[in-house]
Amino acid sequence: DDMKVQRGVGGSSNGAASFGASINIKTGEFETSPYGEISSAAGSFNTFKNTIRLGTGLIKEKWAFDGRVSFVQSDGYVDRASSELHSFYLSGGYFGKKDVFKVIVVNGNEKTYQSWYGIPKDSLATNRTYNPAGEIFDDEGDFVGYYDNQTDNYRQTYYQAHYAHEFNRQLNLTASLFYTRGLGYYENYKNDEKYADYGYHDPIVSSDTVTHSNMITQKWLDNHFYGINASLNYSLNRLKLHVGTGWNNYDGGHYGKVIWAEVSPLDMYNKHWYDNTGVKTDFNIFAKADYRVNDQINVYIDLQYRHIDYEIEGIHDDLRDLTQIHQYNFFNPKIGLNYVFNPAHSLFAYVGIANREPNRSVFRDAEPGQEVKPEMLTDYELGYKYGSGFLSLEVNLFYMDYKDQLVMTGKINNVGAPVMTNVADSYRTGIEFMGGVKFLKFMNWYLNATYSLNKINNFTEYVDNWNYWDDPESQPYQFEKELGTTDISFSPDFTMSSRLSAEPLNNFTVTFISNYVSRQFIDNTSNVERSIDPYLVNNLRFVYSINTNFIKQIDFLLTLNNIFNAEYETNAWVYRYVYEGEEGNLNGYFPQAGFNFMAGINLKF
Repeated sequence: DDMKVQRGVGGSSNGAASFGASINIKTGEFETSPYGEISSAAGSFNTFKNTIRLGTGLIKEKWAFDGRVSFVQSDGYVDRASSELHSFYLSGGYFGKKDVFKVIVVNGNEKTYQSWYGIPKDSLATNRTYNPAGEIFDDEGDFVGYYDNQTDNYRQTYYQAHYAHEFNRQLNLTASLFYTRGLGYYENYKNDEKYADYGYHDPIVSSDTVTHSNMITQKWLDNHFYGINASLNYSLNRLKLHVGTGWNNYDGGHYGKVIWAEVSPLDMYNKHWYDNTGVKTDFNIFAKADYRVNDQINVYIDLQYRHIDYEIEGIHDDLRDLTQIHQYNFFNPKIGLNYVFNPAHSLFAYVGIANREPNRSVFRDAEPGQEVKPEMLTDYELGYKYGSGFLSLEVNLFYMDYKDQLVMTGKINNVGAPVMTNVADSYRTGIEFMGGVKFLKFMNWYLNATYSLNKINNFTEYVDNWNYWDDPESQPYQFEKELGTTDISFSPDFTMSSRLSAEPLNNFTVTFISNYVSRQFIDNTSNVERSIDPYLVNNLRFVYSINTNFIKQIDFLLTLNNIFNAEYETNAWVYRYVYEGEEGNLNGYFPQAGFNFMAGINLKF
């Protein structure tokens, strides 16, 4: 139904406090009457989307059941970047006078052709849809075609049980149990691979030792995530008090299989070439209080303690031993003050501290000898709000002070995920503006914009030395250089979003949407040569609704994206090295589609 992205340290109600930002997703509104809805849409790149929703409404004023099935497929803008996604949602609930009990099952399954490698920067002007994934070469190194099944395959199922009980008007209890099951794999065609890199002995064919072979591999994820959250909520006069706790456990298995090779050693297909697990247990307890001092002043306090046990055991895909154990204890306090001058004007101030542990990928991708540290953020906020019948304004000043922030280095790993590293001292500070105005009786304009400085203090860059392996005793593994204060990678100084809506006719809405993002540096060196150019993208959306005697509502939708056909990229990566005294780099940019469209129809019963 709605999605909001909010920067800053979030609250403790859902377990680990959000670190830096949070995404809040609101599902569909509760329907008290029976309903049905069929939605279909089609558009550019052979994109098709179909959804069916059904619900019983309240049965005997106590029971309700809802369901949804969706299917999406597309060829994608980038070559072979096809996707096929299936999902369903089922829920059933009991709604009594004092008790609510609801069970939810959500399942999603996707098969997507890999397109996470990006294209070289010099190809942006000549072949923006090039995708190197799945390339096959012959023995002479000549290109011969693409592997059809260079895909990402994953299925995830969520099981949730939610319970709420009202003891009286002042006191209630909420609790949730959940279990998430995930299973899937990446399948890759590999050209001219060494058996030794997979831990296999070189096979012998007719007295000849074979050291390399083309292979097809699968890298599997097999994970379980389960836990419980509970909170006791008390409200009396000026005080609202929430006390809660949560416990969850994540058990993730990672292993790889070779499913085909031109020449296969004995037992190649019967064992995993790597196998490791990550087990993480997270416990938290929190107390939150909101106290209204008088009609003008509200004070908010949120105190949370978290304990994390984290253990990684086994061998990675490059045959490194990943085994390690970590424990963390975090205290995350927040305090806020809200002052209401009158119904139209208010002021708020907030200070919050959040700590976050590194995840498995950070430990896995760390350079040899690199110490990986947890992050700490102290977030300072000062804001002003104004609201009237036709105008709303909000201005927010913020300063986010980081210790050991994990930032993207600019590199990606072998499955396209960004590589992270700690920087000792960094900050993000700036001003946010949000506003909305209604005018001419049929028009609305909403605008939000942020200007920020995102800096690393005393940054040291490290560049790999490719001559190290020729003489490890006299050559440095990396070259390092002190750069002083630099910009944090992938952190634009200025972002803006505008939405202008008009309803020139009854039930007919036209919306003009603009999004602007300023320059982003790919790594942390503030070098323009390694950056993503600023971009402005404009979209148009048309919605026309009619009511009939046999169908409650019919909506016709048309969305025109990137109407001015801007050429832009939203992401990139770079890997730098020095070889024989000369610096070189490998890079990949991710170009986005030019003009494209989606058209659809919704039938509501």
